[in-house]
Amino acid sequence: MLKFVDIEAKRPDKREASNRRQDWDEVYTDYVSEKAIEQASRCSQCGVPFCQIHCPVQNNIPDWLMLTAAGRLQEAYEVSSATNNFPEICGRICPQDLLCEGNCVIEKGFESVTIGSVERYITDTAFENGWVKPPHPENERPESVGIIGAGPGGLAAAEMLRRLGYQVHVYDRYDRVGGLLIYGIPNFKLEKSIVARRAELLIAAGVEFHLEFEVGRDASLTDLRNQHDAVLIATGAYKARDIKVPGVGLNNIFMAMNYLTASNRKGLGDNVSKFDDGTLNAAGKNVVVIGGGDTAMDCVRTAVRQKAKSVTCLYRRDRVNMPGSLQEVTHAEEEGVTFAWLSAPEAFVGDQSVEGVRVVHIHLGVADASGRQTPQPIAGSSHTLKADLAIKALGFDPEDLPVMFDAPELEVTRWGTVKVDWSSMMTNLDGVFAGGDIVRGASLVVWAIKDGRDAAAAIHRYIAAQAVPITRAT
Repeated sequence: MLKFVDIEAKRPDKREASNRRQDWDEVYTDYVSEKAIEQASRCSQCGVPFCQIHCPVQNNIPDWLMLTAAGRLQEAYEVSSATNNFPEICGRICPQDLLCEGNCVIEKGFESVTIGSVERYITDTAFENGWVKPPHPENERPESVGIIGAGPGGLAAAEMLRRLGYQVHVYDRYDRVGGLLIYGIPNFKLEKSIVARRAELLIAAGVEFHLEFEVGRDASLTDLRNQHDAVLIATGAYKARDIKVPGVGLNNIFMAMNYLTASNRKGLGDNVSKFDDGTLNAAGKNVVVIGGGDTAMDCVRTAVRQKAKSVTCLYRRDRVNMPGSLQEVTHAEEEGVTFAWLSAPEAFVGDQSVEGVRVVHIHLGVADASGRQTPQPIAGSSHTLKADLAIKALGFDPEDLPVMFDAPELEVTRWGTVKVDWSSMMTNLDGVFAGGDIVRGASLVVWAIKDGRDAAAAIHRYIAAQAVPITRAT
């Protein structure tokens, strides 16, 4: 260990942008074993591991780096998977530059340890060697738990509860397991086979999935409460935020999730004619994406691979204030995306379909209550960008679950998120728990995993407290 003074930080080889533009493969190739061991050995094994502190699931990062450096990869996998249900997914899509790597104590002057790449290598190696097994409980329990949502939070909870022996049923509106991981994130960030193999492990473990099942249509929340000893709401937040400007109703203006879902379904080989008549394809078009988060980066990079004529990203703040990962911005720039910083849409222009976006330049003024500078339009700076396809990637809010679930008694906050007691993860309804984006608002996959794990532990405590104690004969 402590080799950061002699060995430079090096990620796995990055594929050339000219090649990446032509396919949907991941940006980075795999580490060879020697390089993964070498990079893991750069860890300083510091007394206070800020990488672990800033990881939502509190991964024991220094421990599995040390085991990797020693060539003890199976043990490294066991340590890594002890705190994270999907390390191979987090290793690919977590914004490490904002979390673990961004808080590495050797970052200044020497560059941080490439934690995410090593994490991915460990788990990919574990799968290749057959070390990853379906969770099987030591004892079966008669109690059942219903989980609404087969995204990362719901799947993490399902695995933890199945390990404890509960009969787990997962309900999801989509036709595949994975939620956002399947339909929201493009293949060049996360190949779908990686999600599918986790779903297969859960099925082999005895988790029952009820797909194309909508709570409120196929059963009410009350129905599920009557069927199960506890219910977890882990639906995520999918209601797209919109923008109110003139021309927003023109044709060929779409929400980001509709665009990404159509693209991902095509990649999966689905017939998408019922959701896309061809307009959700960027081929040969001038594309403008509005937004500055990771979803916007997914959209611009998808448009590049669909052979768009030009791709421009509008963001009302500057690069430093981007909410998404700066690594994603770098990848997009390499692939030919143009960023219009400090720019906001004033209107969409066109007759029947969008032909352009009228844009105004922005000045960042005095900081607001959140500490962020307030965007202010600069008078006389309006200009029009040509656009045949416009995509709104402005973030997500929770859907109206009390209405959707036919459960007006379910309490929500003024933001529409489900209200929980954070000490127990329980809603105002007895035996109904919630976690992930539907509670904390649109956030990272790793936070959903943490909430799923915490909710599973809370459900176990709740059901255990309901159990009738065994009376021993005297």
